[in-house]
Amino acid sequence: MGRKTSQNDRPPYGILAVLMVGAFIAFLNNTLLNIALPSIMKDLQVGPSTVQWLTTGFMLVNGILIPTTAYLIEKYSVRHLFLVAMGLFTVGTVIAGAAHIFPILLAGRMVQASGTAIMMPLLMNVLLISFPIEKRGAAMGVFGLIIMFAPAIGPTLSGWIIEHYDWRMLFHFVTPIAATVLLLGFFFLKDKKEKVILHLDSLSVVLSSVGFGGLLYGFSSAGSKGWDSPHVYATIVVGVISLFVFIQRQAKLERPMLNFKVFKYPMFTLSSSITMVVNMALFSGMLLIPIYVQTLRGISPLDAGLLMLPGAIVMAFMSPITGRLFDKFGGRILSITGLTITVATTYTFSQLTFETSYMFLIVLNSVRMFGMSMVMMPVSTNGLNQLPTRFYPHGTAMNNTLNQVSGAIGTALLVTIMSTRTETVAKNLIAEAGLSTQPSEAALAEMQQQLMAQAMLEGINFAFLVATGIASVALVLAFFMKRARQAEDIEEIVSDKQEFKPKLAN
Repeated sequence: MGRKTSQNDRPPYGILAVLMVGAFIAFLNNTLLNIALPSIMKDLQVGPSTVQWLTTGFMLVNGILIPTTAYLIEKYSVRHLFLVAMGLFTVGTVIAGAAHIFPILLAGRMVQASGTAIMMPLLMNVLLISFPIEKRGAAMGVFGLIIMFAPAIGPTLSGWIIEHYDWRMLFHFVTPIAATVLLLGFFFLKDKKEKVILHLDSLSVVLSSVGFGGLLYGFSSAGSKGWDSPHVYATIVVGVISLFVFIQRQAKLERPMLNFKVFKYPMFTLSSSITMVVNMALFSGMLLIPIYVQTLRGISPLDAGLLMLPGAIVMAFMSPITGRLFDKFGGRILSITGLTITVATTYTFSQLTFETSYMFLIVLNSVRMFGMSMVMMPVSTNGLNQLPTRFYPHGTAMNNTLNQVSGAIGTALLVTIMSTRTETVAKNLIAEAGLSTQPSEAALAEMQQQLMAQAMLEGINFAFLVATGIASVALVLAFFMKRARQAEDIEEIVSDKQEFKPKLAN
């Protein structure tokens, strides 16, 4: 009853505007550091295995905290959570900008991550309860514009800043904007929430942290340490066992921290499966294209970032349009069309050569992003639409957690495939070239460099080919999609029956 009334009210556009600006800044920050990592390594005198913790650590904190957001959203008001999230993000940005040694920089990034982890599920939940199903696609389209466009322009902006300023300027640039958004939230967010008596199960928090944290750490480390490293397989095994116990415990709790009953709704389960698979394929472009253009083609960081920018603009332009198309036609036709384009363009990326033109790469990446824009938000929204209102916080938390895990798995898988293929091809090429005969030292070095470049190109192409297969799985799953209708909330039905019985008696 209450849900229907609230959905007929005018959506809280002021609250949504503040939340979306905050989310934009938080998501933009996620990819700002990627191009700056070489500069940070040189300035703070750390190696690749150490500096990658700026990304891995961020992902770990997200993976640990996001499962708790369902509890936080149920217990606290939007104002309370937003101010805490944006406050943490701002403090973390200030710490990172002032860092003169790596541990302080890492600490700042992890404080930032603790704020970002709350921001995305909070915004998604507000969107779900503010718009009825028939208008939700358009709202989610605007949200999709933020979560796709903000991280995509990060490399371009970062490349420009790094070429003209110190890497710390990346944080100094974000700090005043984050502080302004925090003040806007303080003055304009006025929602209140009745006191809710909820207790967070401490054992669930520990099991969730070890489980999701272990999986994320294990898969994130696989790319650099190799799958045979005890650090990798031991943490993955511990993570899997902890998650199994965590799921068992949630089934027994009256108020679970993360409710796995969301998976009894078939469209939500299907949408989660598709978005996880697409996430793994999506990382192929985000990860492999920069390696190809910078390492093999010698293109500057700024030009590498600019190469990705048109695709980001296409995503930004298409997200609201896709949202409206979703409201009209549903997610099935959009996702099938988008995934067909994604599969075709990902396969084309597996045919890269040393002569592939810069303009061709821009166009191909833009078409690929065009396809992706029809997939992520429509599929996710269709799944969430089937959930009863009381499951929204758990559905959004589950989706965001699975996205973190699938992103880590996709990254580790594709890096490992690329590295293994590169190593195998390099050995074969060196054997075929007969380098064992030892020509002059200069000629040997030049020939080895050429062969290693050829081997890396083969490795990148093979990783894209595997990504094509992964995207094809998502395409097959998309054919099983149906337009979701919201399931009845059992608690509301019971409440309605209790109200109806006295009327019959009268």
